[in-house]
Amino acid sequence: MNTLLRSHADQIVKEAIAAVQPDAAVQRALSKMIFPGRVLLVAAGKAAWQMAKAASDVLGSRIEKGVVVTKYGHVTGPIANFDCFEAGHPVPDENSFKGTQAALDLVADLTERDTVLFLLSGGGSALFEKPLVPAAELQDITGQLLACGADITEINTIRKRLSAVKGGRFAQICWPAKVEAVILSDILGDPLDMIASGPACPDSSTAEDALRIAKKYALRMSDAARALLDVETPKALNNVRSQINGSVRELCAAAAKTCAALGYTPVLLTDQLCCQAREAGSFLASILKTHACDGQSLAFIAGGETVVKLIGKGKGGRNQELALAAAAGIGDMSGAAVFSVGSDGTDGPTDAAGGYVDGDTVEALKLHGLTVDDVLQDNDAYHALSKVGGLIMTGPTGTNVNDVAVALLHV
Repeated sequence: MNTLLRSHADQIVKEAIAAVQPDAAVQRALSKMIFPGRVLLVAAGKAAWQMAKAASDVLGSRIEKGVVVTKYGHVTGPIANFDCFEAGHPVPDENSFKGTQAALDLVADLTERDTVLFLLSGGGSALFEKPLVPAAELQDITGQLLACGADITEINTIRKRLSAVKGGRFAQICWPAKVEAVILSDILGDPLDMIASGPACPDSSTAEDALRIAKKYALRMSDAARALLDVETPKALNNVRSQINGSVRELCAAAAKTCAALGYTPVLLTDQLCCQAREAGSFLASILKTHACDGQSLAFIAGGETVVKLIGKGKGGRNQELALAAAAGIGDMSGAAVFSVGSDGTDGPTDAAGGYVDGDTVEALKLHGLTVDDVLQDNDAYHALSKVGGLIMTGPTGTNVNDVAVALLHV
């Protein structure tokens, strides 16, 4: 392993994630708000605890009561007057339903003078849920969508119609109270109605869209669930104001800043990466090969969210698979590395944030009897990268604004 490049990768990851912590975003949003009556807080998503803590630090006892629903391991301490729940992601579980019900109980019987401060971040689609179908079926449908390679917009279009809180329905439940939504975006292009499946946003997707997606991926579901796909979601809401205060654009900009400080010329390729993870990895490797003889240190940055189509039975995540797919293309290059991380600190159903590879990775894998192609065929990037020191471990970060991949060329 190239220890210099690995240290650069770790520094870029650390500083980029630090730059998109939600504390400042929440504080900026609150500075613009006026609360005439009671203030109730509901926070949902992978960054929910961090956002709720920031709001509590600013407003203190002005918040009468709060409910926080976040991913397992993401609550790092108590918050006064708040009930904090940890729940399942990316597939909702009983604690998702329990935490969401606590939030619904909190916002029952409000008046037009009351305000629900709704702090939303990625992961909310699984964490903030009251299903309209049996829990086991919802979990099965979610699992099918995750495994078939559907993108996040397609997944959320289905989720909205199987839920009592998604697609603007939570805002309807809060009426006549005002909903002030502060949002960290984990969806490319920042579409409000798709972030965490838009609990407080009019839904732009249609029943026709949902039925088309179900047909496209041959989703297995009951007649009752399929009938729900044909029920339209709210198309207008008059009690909500939303503001996006963090996104993958800021993550990419922060990565570029650190790359420049380390002596690389940063090149932003895109902040809307959306393709198969292994294709993205192969593409980044190709870019490095194209510029190998340029005689300067370069950093190519791509932000967004790739997908993985499961064909094997291994363990991994989209960022680990992206990195591993790049390894074959840079196997004969010195001074080249590719790494990719999820800003929330978790990649798929693993404890890793992502993966790192460089010009030594292919040979290191061979020493363990592994090839890149065989590992990718089994979707087992986690175990392969763990054998060669290629896992990036951050732990829960408190934020969630998509992923960032970086291809480094050091001369």
